[in-house]
Amino acid sequence: MAFRGLYEHSLDSKDRLTVPSRFRASLADGIVLSKGFDPCVWVHTTGEFEQLSDRFLSPHSPFGADARALRRRFHGGSFDEKLDSAGRIRVPKPLIDHAGLDGNCVVIGAGEYLEIWNAEAWAKQEEQLDAAAPEIAEGLAAAGTA
Repeated sequence: MAFRGLYEHSLDSKDRLTVPSRFRASLADGIVLSKGFDPCVWVHTTGEFEQLSDRFLSPHSPFGADARALRRRFHGGSFDEKLDSAGRIRVPKPLIDHAGLDGNCVVIGAGEYLEIWNAEAWAKQEEQLDAAAPEIAEGLAAAGTA
């Protein structure tokens, strides 16, 4: 399933976030929450997270400093979670701090995964993205496809 759309949700007092109902079946077998490269939390299925690691991290030797550093950030900032019976996930404190989550959140579909953003931070990001999107598209088109 491709994750699409934008959904407004809130963290509850126990740091749980309700997952949009349309995504729950796809996430029922387990998820991995991790630090995004932006100030957000990535939500992957366990299988997709493993594929991402296999494709982009495993090919690089752990003898290289950059590969070790990225592995530490990628895996050290990741947490295995499961949906509870109400379709919620608990967001660990290190990820709340990383993304600046303070209650009001936005869950954004990003294709293979979801992102959880602080609502105000997302509003700023979306404004910048909307302004830059034509130039980004041109640059990617010029680079061709892999």
